[in-house]
Amino acid sequence: MFYVYLLLLKNNQIYTGSTNNLKRRTTELRLGKVASTKNRRPLKLIHYEAYLLKDDAVRREKYLKTTYGKRDMKRQLSSLLELLALK
Repeated sequence: MFYVYLLLLKNNQIYTGSTNNLKRRTTELRLGKVASTKNRRPLKLIHYEAYLLKDDAVRREKYLKTTYGKRDMKRQLSSLLELLALK
């Protein structure tokens, strides 16, 4: 399995990534072992998608990093993002 995941960072930005082992990757991110999120912790896993093929996961990750992809995902997760912003 290959996963595309979204994390809500301390500064309320959304980080998008992909991995073949979601549990290991989220542990690395939470422990600060990843340079791109090390100084933006704590973070929360707010969404993930599973794919059978790596190419599909990479394609989805690239799309979610575009302007249109970010807009679509924020629209899809709007209720969750509003709820988390209140906390």
